Amino acid sequence: MKIHKGLDSIVPIRNAVVTIGTFDGVHIGHQEILQRVREIASTIDGETVVVTFWPHPRLVLFPNDNALKLLSTFEEKAEILATLGIHHLVAIPFTKEFSQLTSEQFTRQVLMEIIGTKRLVIGYDHRFGKNREGSFEHLKANEKQYRFKVEEISKQEIDNIAVSSTKIRKALEIGDVKTANTYLGQYYSLAGKVVEGNRIGRTLGFPTANIAIAERFKLVPADGVYAVKVILAEGIFQGMLNIGNRPTIGDDKRSIECNIFDFSADIYDAPIKVELIERVRAELKFENVAQLTRQLEQDRILVKSFLKPYF
Repeated sequence: MKIHKGLDSIVPIRNAVVTIGTFDGVHIGHQEILQRVREIASTIDGETVVVTFWPHPRLVLFPNDNALKLLSTFEEKAEILATLGIHHLVAIPFTKEFSQLTSEQFTRQVLMEIIGTKRLVIGYDHRFGKNREGSFEHLKANEKQYRFKVEEISKQEIDNIAVSSTKIRKALEIGDVKTANTYLGQYYSLAGKVVEGNRIGRTLGFPTANIAIAERFKLVPADGVYAVKVILAEGIFQGMLNIGNRPTIGDDKRSIECNIFDFSADIYDAPIKVELIERVRAELKFENVAQLTRQLEQDRILVKSFLKPYF
């Protein structure tokens, strides 16, 4: 997949079949749209194009709003799109100036002149342009003058519930990674680098890799203990992830730390990725460290049972 950061270097793409959106998480509803894009491209000898915006528009328009949490960083999004067979990812730098572009200007300047769109596929109720004025109905009514055909994909349903990034975020915020993973069509993941911790886990017999996530907007699921797959340069391992403030030891800083099973190498400053399989329990405060240790031993047994089908 070719990544275009900005519009300056793009030349018109051969029989471009395009879709537009933020595609946060690239969930199964998004994948339905992307599947249709691939199908159309195969019938017209075309190339598939995803047009997205980075930073996320809300991060630019509401810079002081820290409530927005995203399911994927740009790099994570690009990685997923590449695995789905997309030929081009166009990342338009979103600015306040760009937000003033009307839907008509965006259609003519970006979709027609720069990309050379031949077919456009958009999701249900997709809006674009200044004040979200652009719509499927307008595009459909003006296909002839825009010189490309447009089609809309209906809502993707799972158990009669429409899939959306918002629903996935809400599931993760209560620790329901099973539902989130089902809607995503993949495991929700956290990626960062291993940083120095206070080494308390080591004294309990559960040494942990403390994970620092650089992106402040990345959604970290509810506090608790999770069964995870740990992806390192050395390979893929089973692990037990703890998210929270560690109330038993009196820590008031939220941390993400992973006990990696059957692994003892020094990985400080190394990249790490964890895929969340199942939440084992909520974070608890124990009467003493001995009680905490006994619980961790029970957690490890349960985590291994959750991970057994995957290893």
